[in-house]
Amino acid sequence: MYKTVRPRFAMLWPMTLSQPHPRIQEQTTFWRIPQYDNMEMLHATYVTHVFPRHFHEWYAIGMIERNNYTFYHDGSMRDIAQGQIVVINPGEIHSGHAVVEDGWTYRMFYPGVSLMRRIAYEVTGKYWSLPAFSQSVIDDPVLAQAMQRCHRVLEKGNMHLLRDTLLRDVLGQLIVRHAVNSPKVMPTGHQRQAVVAAKRYMQQHFAANITLEDLANEVGLSPYHLARVFRQETGLPPHQYLLQLKVERARMYMESGIAISDAALMCGFTDQSHLSRHFKRILGVTPGQYISQL
Repeated sequence: MYKTVRPRFAMLWPMTLSQPHPRIQEQTTFWRIPQYDNMEMLHATYVTHVFPRHFHEWYAIGMIERNNYTFYHDGSMRDIAQGQIVVINPGEIHSGHAVVEDGWTYRMFYPGVSLMRRIAYEVTGKYWSLPAFSQSVIDDPVLAQAMQRCHRVLEKGNMHLLRDTLLRDVLGQLIVRHAVNSPKVMPTGHQRQAVVAAKRYMQQHFAANITLEDLANEVGLSPYHLARVFRQETGLPPHQYLLQLKVERARMYMESGIAISDAALMCGFTDQSHLSRHFKRILGVTPGQYISQL
């Protein structure tokens, strides 16, 4: 699904600290997501690695998952603690290394300028030349937790609607709450007809891996705006509504005598275990238990 590639910052000179911690191994998972303008993603544990002073042409946004991390930015050294958020604007010089001997773990997003500008417009309804952040270390536990969940979802792949909704929510909230001179979120109002149209589209394409942009284009709203009004009107985010449709259709197929594995594929699940997990979560019993009582 994702193509693992060598990160663009890997060409910088490698540096190391002293001997590595005997129980901690350095690990990196790096990938790009074509659907988000080839946004780069990194989940890494570093122990002895030191990033020299360098810059990116894109944003560096992430949260510290374990231990502390120290880095140079804007002319001074800064510490960032576990659970805090780091934001580096495009073109800003920065470096970084561990604070303690067993290193640090973090999850990083590297969205391009065009993606951030697009999400800023979706959220606020106003055109931005370039969303900018004055604080490189942000203490926002709720957003950090949402960022961690979003990153995990993007790392595993998952359904497009879930990924799209979480990413827009995380980057949108970051822009609204922490960008310089950020305007307020565009009011949602009542968009009942748009929600009805989105439901109809999902009912007609329940087996497909629908994107939030597919739905937005169908109803004439921005993806971010649609996700908000859909939840406001139904009490569910779009991806949860689609999952429930898939489970309900699978149940109907099984009642008609179709095998569980076939019903799973017909409804767009990756396999039988994928269906079983969501079937049990929503209906309280496994598919096998359900059909045994038919």
